[in-house]
Amino acid sequence: MDFNVKKLACGAGVFFTRAVQFTEEKLGQAEKTELDPHLENLITRADSTKNWTEKILRQTEVLLQPNPIDHTGARIEEFIYDKLDKKLPSRTTNTELLGQYMLEAANEFGPGTPYGSTLITVGEYQKRLGGAERDLLQASAVGFLTPLRNFLEGDWRTISKERRLLENRRLDLDICKARLKKAKLAEAKAAAAPDFQETRPRNYVLSASASALLSEEADKAEHELRVAQAEFDRQAEVTKLLLEGIGSTHLNHLRCLQDFAEAQATYYAQCHHHMQDLQRELSRCANSISTPHSAPVVCPDPVSSAFLSGPPSPGASVSSLSSQRPLAMEQTQLPVTGTRKAKVLYDYEGHDGTELSLLADELITVHTVPGMDPDWLIGERGNQKGKVPVTYLELLS
Repeated sequence: MDFNVKKLACGAGVFFTRAVQFTEEKLGQAEKTELDPHLENLITRADSTKNWTEKILRQTEVLLQPNPIDHTGARIEEFIYDKLDKKLPSRTTNTELLGQYMLEAANEFGPGTPYGSTLITVGEYQKRLGGAERDLLQASAVGFLTPLRNFLEGDWRTISKERRLLENRRLDLDICKARLKKAKLAEAKAAAAPDFQETRPRNYVLSASASALLSEEADKAEHELRVAQAEFDRQAEVTKLLLEGIGSTHLNHLRCLQDFAEAQATYYAQCHHHMQDLQRELSRCANSISTPHSAPVVCPDPVSSAFLSGPPSPGASVSSLSSQRPLAMEQTQLPVTGTRKAKVLYDYEGHDGTELSLLADELITVHTVPGMDPDWLIGERGNQKGKVPVTYLELLS
């Protein structure tokens, strides 16, 4: 092994000299070269960006993976697969696992029993919710978390390295300034010494060779100062260019933030849609259990049915079974050709071209068509027309 003792000793000496200069500056015993105000502002902005990026990244990871143990394990697994240059396998979410447990329990209790069939229904929707959650995790990891990590592990490390180098250049510059100041002071004392040659003993008289040596030391210190100043200025420009790139980092993180918000909006919309479907399914199940000897009766959303109002439509027949239905169910039985006004209770986004998107508090016209699902009506708004869910409407007289 090639071990250069001289180089090692030189490096240790430079490190020790810088440490002494840094300590004396902290104690107020040495002068410190101040950075350019623009560069200082860039450094402050960069530090703020780094600190807040770390906090946002860490909290987003906690939001998407609340369990600290699972979070740590996921990060280790991701690191291992990244080093092996392999794609990270899809992770089963807790909601999907809950749905799977419900399906397995239903098989053991009996799929034909009321409890078993309900477990199957809820379990299937839990798996759908888990799938939507997994899509959110994947989209957030690719579009938001990865760019933030890349900044902290890539660009910021480069910036930190150049800033440390700039600090070393500044310390070297201040050391050279102190060295030149000391040499100039010694040279000035030497120049003043001949005035006292007649009164001083001969062994205290400074020789001409000594004066020349001090002058040479001052010239050498001045040359080292010019070199240190040039290296400091060059490193300051390099660091400034890197720090000015923080503005581009903000723009990139802005786009990533928009992608993250879009992924969340998609996720919550899917969850809302799945839960609305699950409520309708549970209403059917509950109605089937309550009327075992008759055809299943479809009930509207139990949460929203209280908002449905208005008298029964003309022509609606009353039977022994219909007398047991909620009043809101009778209100939704519109004649095929009749139309009514309805007030929208909640915002609703159509999932395909056959559905009409709704805005809360707007008024639309609704009617039914033969053979249509009783949970849906045909809504019209101007030239727009499409299916609308009954549970989102308050029918007006």
